[in-house]
Amino acid sequence: MTGITNGLFACPACRVLLAPRGVQLSCGSCGMSYPSVDGVAVLSPSRSGGETHKAQQEAFFDTHPETRWEIERPAGAPRFHAWLLREKFRRATGGIGVSLPGATVLVICGGSGMDAEFLADEGALAITSDLALGTALRAAERARGSRATFLSIVADAERLPFQDRSVDIVYVHDGLHHLEEPGLGLAEMCRVARRGVVVSEPALSAITRLAVKCGLAEDVEEAGNVVARLQTRHVAEFLRRQGFAVVRCARYVMLYRHRPGIPMRVLSARGVFPVAVLAYRIVNSVVGRFGNKLVVVGVRR
Repeated sequence: MTGITNGLFACPACRVLLAPRGVQLSCGSCGMSYPSVDGVAVLSPSRSGGETHKAQQEAFFDTHPETRWEIERPAGAPRFHAWLLREKFRRATGGIGVSLPGATVLVICGGSGMDAEFLADEGALAITSDLALGTALRAAERARGSRATFLSIVADAERLPFQDRSVDIVYVHDGLHHLEEPGLGLAEMCRVARRGVVVSEPALSAITRLAVKCGLAEDVEEAGNVVARLQTRHVAEFLRRQGFAVVRCARYVMLYRHRPGIPMRVLSARGVFPVAVLAYRIVNSVVGRFGNKLVVVGVRR
């Protein structure tokens, strides 16, 4: 492991910096060793066991069928669907006040690496992490096929393998809601971040309740987790208590299915796409503050 990762990873059990030993990383303090699987460092304290929430999440995502859509999206998506995905990223990173080019950015609960790829496209030195090895391997495959280089690791969002204030920015997009206690993941983000924290998550809102009733959103996901919807003021207050100045705290409307269907293809047609984008912007200018998505950005004082 070279480049930005030299001297960066720490033992998640005792937070002492890890040293390479063959194909593994080892802790000189507690003696723990962490293997590498197909180039993906497995830096979680241990694979979850028993009938726990984490074990359920690991089991689902480890065995989730590998599809080109998961690895390649938004490539190949209808134009409006791809625009919405990038619009979420723009809203999350806009106004952060920290230059992305050259910054180390850790994505927690990073899934198949789409956000890490977006960040790398902007010049960030991106690391995406996920609890499930299967998911981290899919992210590594995305990285190998991408023009933008980023790294994929296995890590527990509640026990990140980094020392305090060792990464410039810690970023999460639709990830904390997978955790049984989102606050634990948010606390770890704050601990590790040297300069800033970006939180982009489902918001507790009337629009969300309506979307659930209409079948456009879920209260319980396929992986078995209850979707923990957050409140902007609670996230902002938490960041302030951790020593961050909140530079962005907003809600907006964002609704789409994970896999685009016929309506999304219609909205992506050449003559319809600009109208769809304009309509989306008008809706958010009117009711965005009541929206189903939140963005809270904190910069360390």
